[in-house]
Amino acid sequence: MSALLSRLVALFAVLAFLPLSSAHAAAPELPDQIVAAWRTDRVYVDAAMRQGFPQSELDRISTAASTAGFPVYVALIPRTPYSRQEQVDLPTLLHARVGEPGLYLVLIVSDNYWSPREKLVRPGGLRGRELASVQLDDELDNRLVKDRPAPRIVRTIQQAGNAYDGRALPDIPATDLEPERPARSTTAKVNLSAYIGMGIGGLIGFVLVLWLFLRRRHKTAATPQGESSLTGVMTQVALWVPKAERALRALEKRRDPTTGQLDRRDDATVRLEAARTLRALDSEGLLVQTGAFVLARQAFQLASGKDLLPPCFFDPTHPSGTVRAAWSDDTEVPACKTCSDTVKNGKTPRGLRVRTKSGLVGKEVVPYWQLDPEDNPMVATGFGALSDDLAERVTRVYGGVR
Repeated sequence: MSALLSRLVALFAVLAFLPLSSAHAAAPELPDQIVAAWRTDRVYVDAAMRQGFPQSELDRISTAASTAGFPVYVALIPRTPYSRQEQVDLPTLLHARVGEPGLYLVLIVSDNYWSPREKLVRPGGLRGRELASVQLDDELDNRLVKDRPAPRIVRTIQQAGNAYDGRALPDIPATDLEPERPARSTTAKVNLSAYIGMGIGGLIGFVLVLWLFLRRRHKTAATPQGESSLTGVMTQVALWVPKAERALRALEKRRDPTTGQLDRRDDATVRLEAARTLRALDSEGLLVQTGAFVLARQAFQLASGKDLLPPCFFDPTHPSGTVRAAWSDDTEVPACKTCSDTVKNGKTPRGLRVRTKSGLVGKEVVPYWQLDPEDNPMVATGFGALSDDLAERVTRVYGGVR
């Protein structure tokens, strides 16, 4: 009897443990879930979206992916706290898990808006254009509807084909394009009186503003455009240098640090020292203070165990450059989300604007990258966006903290 009782106790213990262990089993990460689903179907639709997903859209996406002539992996997922993070590069994570060249395309849905993230990986030795460059040259790209996924996915696959082997981009069906806004006639008789009134009011307003400007001109000089942010940058430097110092002290107090932590400590120390050097050169102006801000922020990233991120090339005072922006056919630069979107629209971001040293009429205000790179290490490296040796160059040019 006692033997039977012992067996029953052991059986109940096993049954009680099994649900507990399964409840605590960690769910696979989103990239692992997608890659597992791609083993049977290269077009993945999140389970939460599958029931209401139009079959016609799914069929069109599957057809375009299967006839592309190169591997195409597509994932359609809802907007979640994980997918919302800009630093999470899902296409790169997915490619790392699959390990095959091809087009990796992730579309994230928020309400009725589909936001794409894509990465084109060529086989070794195959040359071609950058996908972003093809998209910039595609005049109809910005007119694609955004409330359905198929138009964006199909067009991206076509653009990837152009990047691979130069195949011509086909026409886009009218149903995939936003309707063009009708031109408004400013000469219609029904609106003539209104436009006349607006014109007169605008003229009066212009005269009034001009009078006020001329009246105040002798009292105060105009603030130099582009240098008005110097105070703001110096404020940021005053915040980031102490943050980096605290993070570095905390790293140095670690017992038995790993080799990686020691490397981070040394790298952070070099960048922080360069930031302090630039900060002490307050008479040098916006370029050096922006350099101090970038280096102090990177020193903090390293010392606190975060990823080291390059600055936004166009304006280093923006958030870090987490996106590669194809500025021209052969030039890609790290950019923040705002500047990257501006480049995708075929425009050049306003950028960090500074005054030249000389000009025919006064000192001209230009984006910093138009200055002579030999005059300043910040310009030469794009504040570290073009080459990650800004700290070493600062030390060579300006020496240590005096």
